[in-house]
Amino acid sequence: MSVYRVTEIIGTSRTGWEDAAREALSAAAGSLRELRVAQVVEFDITLGPGGEIDQFRTKLRVSFKYDPS
Repeated sequence: MSVYRVTEIIGTSRTGWEDAAREALSAAAGSLRELRVAQVVEFDITLGPGGEIDQFRTKLRVSFKYDPS
């Protein structure tokens, strides 16, 4: 039997939401072992001066194997 933890992460990109998700997962994979599932929770954007899109942001809920050690 296995136990998994779930946490939320946010990735950012200047080119799109999909790239933002990739960035978040790439960063998470560097410190979280055995990532299992990523669920998109929310999309949003930040705006720069004049109202132009500054960054795309993707919030993900990820699960990974729980290791108490």
